[in-house]
Amino acid sequence: MGYYLGVATLMSCYVIVAVGLSLLTGFTGIFSFGHAAFMALGAYTAAIITVRLGMPLALAIVAAITVAALAGRLLGMVTLKLVGDYFAITMLGVGETTRLLLDNGGRFTGGARGFGGIQGATTWYLAFILMGLSIWVMRNIIWSRYGRSFKAIREDTLAAECCGIDTFAMKKISLTISAAYGGLAGALFAHYMTFINPAMFDLARSTEIAAAVVFGGLGSLTGSVFAAIILVGLTELLRPLYVWRMFIYGLILVGTIVLRPQGIMGGREFSIKGIIALVHRVTGGKGLKK
Repeated sequence: MGYYLGVATLMSCYVIVAVGLSLLTGFTGIFSFGHAAFMALGAYTAAIITVRLGMPLALAIVAAITVAALAGRLLGMVTLKLVGDYFAITMLGVGETTRLLLDNGGRFTGGARGFGGIQGATTWYLAFILMGLSIWVMRNIIWSRYGRSFKAIREDTLAAECCGIDTFAMKKISLTISAAYGGLAGALFAHYMTFINPAMFDLARSTEIAAAVVFGGLGSLTGSVFAAIILVGLTELLRPLYVWRMFIYGLILVGTIVLRPQGIMGGREFSIKGIIALVHRVTGGKGLKK
């Protein structure tokens, strides 16, 4: 049971960061391949605060969110004038630069040897609660006035500007919120693993996060949630296959994108009404009768 709860805790961390990236990529239309950088900032900030300063986890989480959000805000001020592939490549460079800085941080970050001695304070129920709260907050953002502005930018930036939307300001807000989610996920991840090193936040990690958003369906919050759960569970399910594990993992990803390029949810959202409608279609209405 402990092993499965551990996997569920990791799933919760990945769901949080995937939900954050979903806002930036799925709803604002800005692709990022360096989102592990914000997760790393959150992880190291929280670890340093709890281990070196002896502060409680709650304060460390707040600090991790703040540092990651501030980094996203400052980064957005200088990079969000770029569009399309240029921003994606820039974020790829930011991710690798962050990893190298942590790798050469000496005793402050532990360097390549990593940062250990972290308290295992991330319990499965804490991760579940924060995951649920994160999804609820993001849902409210998406359905708010800001969310409509994000979607307008995704569909047509020029048209959004003509409608009076400050697209640059909204992009900065989207990146800031997305980065904050990465910081929260990193803080929980660090205090579950109890040991972190820069290699945990490399390009492969950023690619996995981006893959979850695309796999789930761009513009679908619940799609990102399901995709993160499926992909983390899949890697654990395939673990006994050793060297074939990543091959099968990649094959499933490629096959899904080829056969269903819109993702598993295709921009739709999971809802209770949707389940009832599906049951009604499958059973011909009989499944809803007493």
